Amino acid sequence: MVPSQTELLFTLGLEKETVGITKFCVHPHQWFTTKTRVGGTKTINKAVIDQLKPDLIIANKEENVKEQVEELAKGYPVYVTDVNDLDSALQMISDVGTLTHTIDKAEKITTQIKDSFTSMKQELNTQHSKLNTCYLIWRNPYMTVGGDTFINDMLNKCGFQNIFADQTRYPEIDIDRLKIECQLLLLSSEPYPFKQKHIDELQKQLPACKIILVDGEMFSWYGSRMLHAADYFTDLIKRMGTYSA
Repeated sequence: MVPSQTELLFTLGLEKETVGITKFCVHPHQWFTTKTRVGGTKTINKAVIDQLKPDLIIANKEENVKEQVEELAKGYPVYVTDVNDLDSALQMISDVGTLTHTIDKAEKITTQIKDSFTSMKQELNTQHSKLNTCYLIWRNPYMTVGGDTFINDMLNKCGFQNIFADQTRYPEIDIDRLKIECQLLLLSSEPYPFKQKHIDELQKQLPACKIILVDGEMFSWYGSRMLHAADYFTDLIKRMGTYSA
């Protein structure tokens, strides 16, 4: 019932075993077009799930609605994940591997992810001055990420300093604070699809701030998408000019 975990099931080779996904589970494309949709992450259609009669439901504490998950748990085994950083994401992958009898594949994935982040740290000089950074996920109102989120941990791995790390979850923010503190403003591709026009709009208000568009999936998907995240972050940092040999 979570896009990043659906993609993980695909990477684990669970084509036949996976019978239902949400309408937001866009990866892989062939599943998005062929698998039964069970609603949205926050609007689960229990009647459809009852028709599928699953042996296991995989949900997430943040993405799914507690009351809906509790209702499903009355009739089905439910594994609820709680991912807030790289370590808990790796543990989730291992847990899913155990639950789906694909532990060997899951361990290979976690090892590759660990190695990629280690290589990233070695390749990039993480001693460069940390840029005071804000990562926007929404517009009208503007919303960012707090210090207890997976995205915040990814920002830290890149050497960026989240200026809202003292807050929790996804707070609404005021542009005025960005004028004072923000050196780097990252506009995510999801859940709000920021575009170049939004950079142009914000740059007028924040002339001294560097503003760039980033791939939200790389910063927020905590399943097998992380296999590609470290390379993406490395390239992003180099392109920004914060890399020093």
